Amino acid sequence: MTAPTRDRRLTWFFAGFLLVALLVAGGLSYLASSAPDGLDSVTLHGCQVTQVDGHEQLDGTCIAQHATDSATAGSPLADYAVGGAAGSNGVAGVIGVLVCAAVAAGLFRLLRRRVP
Repeated sequence: MTAPTRDRRLTWFFAGFLLVALLVAGGLSYLASSAPDGLDSVTLHGCQVTQVDGHEQLDGTCIAQHATDSATAGSPLADYAVGGAAGSNGVAGVIGVLVCAAVAAGLFRLLRRRVP
């Protein structure tokens, strides 16, 4: 296989891979469950979650009572949403894929072996 043919096939492969990643991040993310995952469930064991003045409060004794917000809780893509807006998790997923792809492409270009 000649170099231009190999490069063209590789380009099409990466373009297809990026398209599938964007479709999964942007489309399937709307089907994700909002129920707590296993770690959240375990840390809430022994507590009752109640709403007080529009905020959640934990009553009882559980590990989650000592939890604090992440350092990135106020960031634009916190909680898999754009600016905290409900229903924007697909957009946040697409932004995440594009940022990861850009960082990976930059690293590949920077670190690739130079062929004379």
